[in-house]
Amino acid sequence: MSVRIVRLGTPRLPGEGLRLGTVRRPPRGVPKARFARDDWFDLWFPNLAPSAEAMTLGRAASTPAQWNAFARRYRREMAEPAAAHDIRLLAALSHTADFSVGCYCDDEARCHRSLLRQLLADAGARLA
Repeated sequence: MSVRIVRLGTPRLPGEGLRLGTVRRPPRGVPKARFARDDWFDLWFPNLAPSAEAMTLGRAASTPAQWNAFARRYRREMAEPAAAHDIRLLAALSHTADFSVGCYCDDEARCHRSLLRQLLADAGARLA
C-alpha cells in the first residue's frame, strides 16, 4: 500500500488506485463525466492545491529565489490546520490503500506536487 505522486492526464500505472486531483481547478474543456475515464482524476481534492495567490507566484518563478518564495508560501498554507489534517489523513491512508495525488504541471520539480511529496513523506506516508 502506498501513495504515488502523478501528473494528471497521463495514463494510469498498474496499482495506482484512486487518483486525487490536488488542483485549484478541474481541467478546462473536459466534461465532468470524462475526468476519470480520461485519466485526469477520480476525485477533485483542491484542499491541497496552492491558493490562487501562491499559484501566481509559482507560475511566475523563473529563478531559484522566486521558486523558494513560492515553496515557503505553499508550505505555510499546508501548515494551516485543515490542510495539515488532510496531509496526515493521506499519510495514514497510504499504509492501508493504494492511491495517487497529482497536478497538471509538466515538470514535477517546478510543481507543488514535489513539495506535497515531501510534506506527505514528513507526515509518515508510504510513497511508491
